[in-house]
Amino acid sequence: MGNSLGDDGRRPGRELDHLLDEMQARADAVAGTRARVHGLLEALLTVGGELDLSQVLRRIVESAVTLVDAEYGALGVIEGTRLSEFLTVGVSEEQAGRIGALPSGHGILGELIRRPQPLRLSELSAHPSSYGFPPDHPPMRSFLGVPIRVRDEVFGNLYLTEKRGGADFDAEDETILRMLAVAAGVAIENARLYQAARDRQRWLEANAQIVRALLSGAPQAEVLEGIVGHAGRILNADLGVLALPVTGSADLRVAIALGVDADAHRDLVLPVDGSFMGAALATGEQIATADIQQDPRVTAGPPRWSGLGPVVAVPMVTDDGVRGVLLLARKERAAPFSEEETAPLLAFAGQAALAMELAARRRDAEQVAVLEDRDRIARDLHDMAIQRLFATGMTLQSTLRFVDHPQATERIMRAVDDLDETIKIIRTTIFGLRAREAERRGGGLRFTPSLQMEGPIDAQVPAAIAEEAVAVLDEALSNVARHAEASSVLIRLTVAAGTLTLTVRDDGVGIAPDAPRGGLRNLAERADGLGGTFHVGPAPDGGTRLRWSVPLEGPGAG
Repeated sequence: MGNSLGDDGRRPGRELDHLLDEMQARADAVAGTRARVHGLLEALLTVGGELDLSQVLRRIVESAVTLVDAEYGALGVIEGTRLSEFLTVGVSEEQAGRIGALPSGHGILGELIRRPQPLRLSELSAHPSSYGFPPDHPPMRSFLGVPIRVRDEVFGNLYLTEKRGGADFDAEDETILRMLAVAAGVAIENARLYQAARDRQRWLEANAQIVRALLSGAPQAEVLEGIVGHAGRILNADLGVLALPVTGSADLRVAIALGVDADAHRDLVLPVDGSFMGAALATGEQIATADIQQDPRVTAGPPRWSGLGPVVAVPMVTDDGVRGVLLLARKERAAPFSEEETAPLLAFAGQAALAMELAARRRDAEQVAVLEDRDRIARDLHDMAIQRLFATGMTLQSTLRFVDHPQATERIMRAVDDLDETIKIIRTTIFGLRAREAERRGGGLRFTPSLQMEGPIDAQVPAAIAEEAVAVLDEALSNVARHAEASSVLIRLTVAAGTLTLTVRDDGVGIAPDAPRGGLRNLAERADGLGGTFHVGPAPDGGTRLRWSVPLEGPGAG
């Protein structure tokens, strides 16, 4: 009986111990749950209190690793069916460098892209989608992944591996991570809205600064640097390049390069076919690539993209044509340019191109005003100054018959000679102004032509014939600038025996047999219409000589 009582006495003790153990376990579980809930709340506050998108993503991964006690964590941003960005926690930069390229979304990582549902595994290698790890990748066994949704669209996935202590991730870990993913979606949306508003303001300020610089007359190189600099800073680019069309060819020349390896790109001449900027120019649209070194559109020129990865290029187009191409690049392994962040780039480039065009038109208008003022001065000199000087000279000559003193006669004759010389100087100046205007309209010579004038041009040449002569000179200098490759031009204008003769001679390569003759036919028709002659051919000492001669009292004398 004693044994029976003893047994009965010990049984309540064992039950009490069991009950105490159970109560302790439940208390520990409650305490653990309370701690995890507290940790989750802290994580939600941490993630939700940040507005910089890159920092938000980093905080999400760090919080996830802490909450489920994982060794490694990652957040993969999805673009289409691939991973465009991959942030990791637990893998050092040295390890990442040995592993190589970031994952693109195959294997287990791609499983969540294809089926955006929570996935919990005790053994990664046992899943049908698993195909192993690259060399130097740390070993991983347990796995937990959940999608992050922003406005019902999958933004990316959270990946956690290797629960500390060798245990598997459980249902509670999954619940905690799902709650974090919901809060992460809200935080990401807020950060994106904030970043979009901030970037929109930065684009507006950049446009305003460029327009102010152009309209204030700032040098074009300074303005182009501003365009590249503003765009590069807003889009976090490591290299910014702006190329301009090469006149008379289908090439692009890099006028501005800022950032890493800028010297390797500056002043490069690139063909439209086979270059990334040329592809943007050809399509007339913004284009982008995640890896410029592997892009099939880049086939021409030496490899100059070492160390660079994501690239975006946009043409600077106006109604009058293409002003240039803007290219921005980031380093290898950097996040690609998303459509969202580059959406304002095309409008920015277009507005910058329009501002450049308006500034060019303003410069042209100012130049026209200067030339018109020169022409007015020339007319005034011709109509007033020369006539008065000529009349003064005639008056002085008529007074000679009333002067008997030899020294006085000599001084009067010297004064008349000085007046004649002054008239010649004014004539040369007037015609020189018109010659420079003709040179400008004709495409621009790289030197100033020589000018010789003989005869009473101001007194005998009618205004209508003078205008015809200026038009002929315009066409002649235009031909020299475009075709002759000359280093000097001699212009000679003479009036003799009732005829005005204009001769233009250059030391260029001569007229090619297959050269266009439209302009020359026009000169011949002008001469014929005035009853004159026109001839063009080789000069005796090389180059080309053009001779245009018309009578002063012919049909055009008016």
